[in-house]
Amino acid sequence: MRYLCVLLFTCTAFIHQPAWRKIQINGKAQGTTYLITWYARDSTVSQHQIDSILQRIDSSLSIYNPQSLITQFNNSGKGIVMDKHLQIVYNKSIDTYRQTGGIFDITVQPLVQAWGFGPKKVSGLPDSTAIRALRACVSSLNLYTKGNTLQKKKTCTQIDVNGIAQGYTVDVIARFLEANGIQNYLVELGGEIRVKGHKQPEGEKMKIGIEAPGENDFELSMIQKIIAVDSGAITTSGSYRKFYESEGKKISHLINPRTGYPAQNELISVTVFARDAITADAYDNALMIMGLKKALQFVEKRNDLAAHFIYRTPGGSIADTASSRFYKLLQKTQR
Repeated sequence: MRYLCVLLFTCTAFIHQPAWRKIQINGKAQGTTYLITWYARDSTVSQHQIDSILQRIDSSLSIYNPQSLITQFNNSGKGIVMDKHLQIVYNKSIDTYRQTGGIFDITVQPLVQAWGFGPKKVSGLPDSTAIRALRACVSSLNLYTKGNTLQKKKTCTQIDVNGIAQGYTVDVIARFLEANGIQNYLVELGGEIRVKGHKQPEGEKMKIGIEAPGENDFELSMIQKIIAVDSGAITTSGSYRKFYESEGKKISHLINPRTGYPAQNELISVTVFARDAITADAYDNALMIMGLKKALQFVEKRNDLAAHFIYRTPGGSIADTASSRFYKLLQKTQR
């Protein structure tokens, strides 16, 4: 009789266990859109909670928010007290600055603004004299910390973390999901993605499409390849993602801090796969500025990065290549 009771209890528990659900939250943040998808038996996370996280990050890292910590720093003569968001992003930014030999540099903000990609409107393109003057303000060596304060050596030094903030935000949301018991999810913000686990109940890996431009480098993107992973982050940087036309020229948002001018090379887009989104996001812009040969060599020397490159050949056609670790991701997906 006892065994029968145990059997009946087990069967009853199995019968009443909720079915897997695909749950999604979407909205707007950081000048773009977000989509969060997870698989669970009940919804433990609300849109209000997600939007609260996004608002707190915006109040720290947005150059478009006049009250944000970054805006306060940029308007200050010496510096400010950092919150945890700015502290984490600053530390990662300085590490990436060193790893890339200064190609990734959050003090590029004066140049970004001068080329028309900042919060203020500009009336025209900067000339060489203006670029030379602004470059004197640009170097992460002008930044330093004392305790939890971020300080500057030059008053004119300003920072812009747009090249890393979305990746960081994706990681913050991912950690929040996991803290609430969610182990199968995909977080996407402005095309920057982090995944963990599998689709349920099928158990399939999450599939991620890689963007590719059309015949014109600046046309809207389309999906070129698909990879399937169960853990990690993937981000994309491309000349076609943000640009404007001025005086008959297409001006890309990718500014080389060492020259002061928008990057010009054969690369059209770079997609980076890494363990977390802050790492992938930090390196995708830097690789775009490096150019194909140097970028591919850089990635191959690291075991924490994989990258896919789309570029224009000397003959004018569009081609692609990838690092050895990225090819392995594609091979696993095709099996």
